[in-house]
Amino acid sequence: MGSRLTLALALFASTPGCGGGTPSAPSPSPTPPCDIEALLRDMTLDEKVGQMAQADRSYLRSEADIRGAFLGSLLSGGGSSPPDRTAPGWAEMYDRYQSYALETRLRIPLVYGVDAVHGHNNVAGAVIFPHNVGLGCTRDASLVERVARATAEEVAATGVDWTFSPCVAVARDERWGRTYESFGETPELVSEMAAAAVRGTQPTILACAKHYLADGGTAGGRDQGDAQMDEATLRSVHLPAYRAAVAAGVGSVMASFSSWNGQKMHGHRTLITDVLKGELGFQGFVVSDWAGIDQLPGDYASDVETSVNAGVDMVMVPDRYPGFVATLKSLVQSGRVPQARVDDAVRRILRQKVALGLWDKPYADRALLPQVGSDAHRQVGREAVRKSLVLLKNEGRVLPLSKMTRRIHVAGRNGDDLGNQCGGWTITWQGESGAITTGTTILEGIRASVLGGASVTYSRDGSGAEGADVGVVVIGETPYAEGVGDRTDLSLSPEDVAAVRAVRGARIPTVVVLVSGRPLVLGATLGDADAILAAWLPGTEGAGVADVLFGDYAPTGRLSHSWPRSMAQVPVNWGDPVYDPLYPYGYGLSY
Repeated sequence: MGSRLTLALALFASTPGCGGGTPSAPSPSPTPPCDIEALLRDMTLDEKVGQMAQADRSYLRSEADIRGAFLGSLLSGGGSSPPDRTAPGWAEMYDRYQSYALETRLRIPLVYGVDAVHGHNNVAGAVIFPHNVGLGCTRDASLVERVARATAEEVAATGVDWTFSPCVAVARDERWGRTYESFGETPELVSEMAAAAVRGTQPTILACAKHYLADGGTAGGRDQGDAQMDEATLRSVHLPAYRAAVAAGVGSVMASFSSWNGQKMHGHRTLITDVLKGELGFQGFVVSDWAGIDQLPGDYASDVETSVNAGVDMVMVPDRYPGFVATLKSLVQSGRVPQARVDDAVRRILRQKVALGLWDKPYADRALLPQVGSDAHRQVGREAVRKSLVLLKNEGRVLPLSKMTRRIHVAGRNGDDLGNQCGGWTITWQGESGAITTGTTILEGIRASVLGGASVTYSRDGSGAEGADVGVVVIGETPYAEGVGDRTDLSLSPEDVAAVRAVRGARIPTVVVLVSGRPLVLGATLGDADAILAAWLPGTEGAGVADVLFGDYAPTGRLSHSWPRSMAQVPVNWGDPVYDPLYPYGYGLSY
């Protein structure tokens, strides 16, 4: 690869209208170090429509298609990783793809996107931070900004320059499989955290607010469903977070698979062009979701026509990029898509590429690789874990535990499972159980915390708890992502209920730690537990849970979502006319 990169860099320096100057960080109106209008005038229609296409790396028919189709962007969807999933492996892949883009006539660099939604979560060894449901419970915008900054630094170390985050959905139904991607159920909280995440991300890489609009308000909590509400509700509940993200300078926004009152967002010109770009003044570019235009009614040509004319600037066509490029070119030539609309889209994309400094630094900076999984970032992750924990119950002051306790028995399927702690969007799209990356399980954190002759035993099913001084049962959910996680029943699993009862049956104080992406219906377990700690999906730094269990830090988290008493109460949200949850929004005990 060395000779190609050397040649590409030499050619790169002579790009018409570009080069030189110091690029600014992404912002709503970056000052370009090159003449974008001159570049636009020099571009052919083929080069312009190529800039508007985004393919997934795993569906490239040939890597040379990057050059041949003038592709403006690539992505790695969930789990679409190079064979070497380490940070150096990612950097090598990125540079190889970028080299093809720099062999094109105008040498316009690629912008590469990933779902780094809670850390650089496709990369083995990266720090996995708590999912947003937990970060919302911290009520600490400065911490969320630091988490985003650490994530962006790890992403940049691999050359990648764009993350499809933050998710700024206001989740209004716990049955939704993406609830854990939401900072909370109120627009005020989500807006504050959205702005913080953008500020933390964009000094380093490009952020993307998603999914526009009202993906967290669909009927029945169905992923990709229909948000059935009047415009006043849409504007008061679901639009404010985008207003905050735009004000913070977000450079891209992703359209939602979902609909508003039956009309798909990918074709909603009023909301994309008139409201987002016009009313909110968004100057970045709008990207579609994964093959999202395919869900529009009509044939493929009408899908492309409708979405682009509605204001979608870059179209994520994971495997259909040749057809998309040919179709869009034909639509422009026939007048069904105005040339001015294409120029506006390409201008918006180029503006962000300039702001990222891609013309000056198109390749991965290997000097940044030690940032990935660094001790400093793990400390940020551990702080985020302990501040996200919400103490729901603490009868008899069972917590905090003493580090000198003679014997602690840990139980439950989530007690010693790193993958379950991390949840979905971790190494693979859906995530998976087991030792999937580098980190500390909750059991390991507890064992590292005890002192002297104290012992810690473990069983998945709760057996063997007899004779212990206290039991800690770690239960909840196993990994899922998107619609796979949609549930009509949020009750605890029979296995989890049995593990708690087994420990309780040993007649010892019982602490329940819930690892979940949303509030769960506790049922009889509420009475079987002396203490209940909501740990959400804490990620790789399980020692942060032990920090709070043993009282090194008092719990400070407050619920970002109301906690239902039963499924009959779902959905339940702060501000409902009748509001009587088990634990209200904002609830949280301390020591």
